[in-house]
Amino acid sequence: MAPTRGVADPVIEVRDVSVTYDLEHRDAMVLDDVSIDLRRGEVLGVVGESGSGKSMLANAMMDAVEEPGITTGEVLYYPESGADPVNVLDVTDERLNELRWEEISMVFQGALSSFNPTLDIRGHFEETLEAHDYDVDEGMQRARQLMSDLYLDPDRVLDSYAHELSGGMSQRALIALSLVLEPEVLLMDEPTAALDLLMQRSIISLLDDIKEKYDLTILFITHDLPLVAGVADRLAILYAFELAEVGPAETVVRDSSHPYTRALLRAVPNLDAPVESMQPIEGTAPNPAHVPDGCHYAPRCPLATAECRTDTPPWEDAGEDHRTACFHHEEAADAVPLGTEVSDR
Repeated sequence: MAPTRGVADPVIEVRDVSVTYDLEHRDAMVLDDVSIDLRRGEVLGVVGESGSGKSMLANAMMDAVEEPGITTGEVLYYPESGADPVNVLDVTDERLNELRWEEISMVFQGALSSFNPTLDIRGHFEETLEAHDYDVDEGMQRARQLMSDLYLDPDRVLDSYAHELSGGMSQRALIALSLVLEPEVLLMDEPTAALDLLMQRSIISLLDDIKEKYDLTILFITHDLPLVAGVADRLAILYAFELAEVGPAETVVRDSSHPYTRALLRAVPNLDAPVESMQPIEGTAPNPAHVPDGCHYAPRCPLATAECRTDTPPWEDAGEDHRTACFHHEEAADAVPLGTEVSDR
């Protein structure tokens, strides 16, 4: 089970959430007993390699895992501070339709695949507003304001089809669409993955502005740890369908205490370190149908012992508001050095 810190004002509490797919010979685990709080008003970055379960976590938070996937656990949504929670995984279809987009909205990766190619952008906004019984005229005024806030020309964009826009423009139009119903929470699933580096940075820089103006809580999913580290308040590191480490963004980047997080940091470019310090993570992540016992990272970890291969590591305090799931977290810094140091391995 992942860390629970007893924070006073969570907007979403994920509790013991797992997602499995029933295969012919055995179950495939794509999310394994994950628990985490999304705190009201924060940006929480969820980071991990491709296939680690990041997108599945976001889908589970909206009860949007497609069949034959089976979601278990609880996703408790607090509409207001101190209000009674709503278990997203246990509501009527009508209430779920209200929760999605009106209260918890999502930006998917790849804007072109999210837009209907037969509808212009205006049509997407009008269709969304009508489906949720919103005043279309008022909603379109909000849409225009959102686009302006995202440095788009509303007249041009609304009258265009998605394929007529650049990648950055279509992605920003999708963000505007996700906010038009005034949600409390925005789940962003690799929203910049298909964009060039300059446009990625541009969209990241806009997040702070729209977060403050529209009073949003944001969960930002990415495989690119440095990309989200500058904008996130906290980081949650996922490896092979389970959480490995959770803590303040600056702490996790500068003083991570899980070998996987440190290996992930060492595998990405760092302008402050020599190129020789960059090293790929040896080995491969496990197949969902063949997840190892014990710590999922043990087969790739330089610190792994027999205990790691048989027992699930407990969550350990690694500092203020910082927890890690590792038997050997106190040795991680020496085993997987960062910065200008180069590992001898």
